[in-house]
Amino acid sequence: MENHIILIADDVEINRKMLSFIFEEQYQILEAADGVETIDLLEEHHDTLSLIFLDLMMPNKSGLDVLEYMSVKGYMNSIPVIMITGEATVKSEVKAYEYGVSDIIYKPFEPKVVMRRAQNIIELFQNRIDIEKKLEKRTKQLRESKEKLERNNEFLINALSSVVEFRSLESGEHIQRVKYFTRIILKYVKDEFPEYGLTDESLKMIVNASALHDLGKIAIPDSILLKPGKLTNEEFEEMKKHTIYGCELLENFKQEENEFYKYCYDICRHHHERYDGRGYPDRLKGDDIPIWAQVVSVVDVYDALVSKRVYKEAYAVEEAVNMIKNNECGVFSPKIMECFDMAKSEFFKATETKFSYVDSSL
Repeated sequence: MENHIILIADDVEINRKMLSFIFEEQYQILEAADGVETIDLLEEHHDTLSLIFLDLMMPNKSGLDVLEYMSVKGYMNSIPVIMITGEATVKSEVKAYEYGVSDIIYKPFEPKVVMRRAQNIIELFQNRIDIEKKLEKRTKQLRESKEKLERNNEFLINALSSVVEFRSLESGEHIQRVKYFTRIILKYVKDEFPEYGLTDESLKMIVNASALHDLGKIAIPDSILLKPGKLTNEEFEEMKKHTIYGCELLENFKQEENEFYKYCYDICRHHHERYDGRGYPDRLKGDDIPIWAQVVSVVDVYDALVSKRVYKEAYAVEEAVNMIKNNECGVFSPKIMECFDMAKSEFFKATETKFSYVDSSL
């Protein structure tokens, strides 16, 4: 057994000797004659104590004083305590149990009964501690596995979305910018509008899911995707279908319906919806559009405006912001616009420094 020491704290020597006689063949015995000495021995041996026999009435500091000290130090979670007393009141018993003593034994005590009760308590505590250690180890393993899976998933998502950017003759930085800007706005949405129920964990998943917003462009013909001029009505209708094609691809690879898949699907399908219902493909209106899709929508528009594309030159940052706020690129939620305004300086800095200071792993 890892812990193999019993501390006997009692101001009456004969009581200490009786208890010591019962356990000395199996355990190393420490003795304390008052509360102060008990605390000193606790500090020295708390990592190796199997059990404490603690007298209720002792000089200098009482048993309850020692229990209070152990409670404050957190020792009650790892060291079982049996209170020994001949003068306990209901009040003192209740207080002792409130502190977390495992048992109360009354003087005079029967040696065999004391040994059996003590061994049971020691075994129960040790088993609980062993289970907690195994659980902690298993939890750590699961957390590490989850983090590894998340890193692998993020790598695959970035790789897949980079294929889309490559086809569009983009450098791949659009994906990183969308993720970064999405993270910024989501932070404000989470803090300012708790009704959406966003958490730190959901923010992380939404940011990763935002990388797949244009996944469906893989299915758009080059003649449309790379056309330098204005699209015809027929070509634009085909381009709009990238929102549907992306969802079809996700459906083909879906293994289970989970929260992350929902974010990917919603963003893929609804990042071109508009708050007034004049977007596509489903003409959703207001908060029928998932909040994560609304955020990616305004981010995607902003980055498209300030970036050079095959069909246009880049707009200046101030001009792009004004176009969005003046509804020249569709109508966005007033709440999202409020968060966009809060994040404006961060958007400016990232854009004007050409994203040089932003970690590419975002």
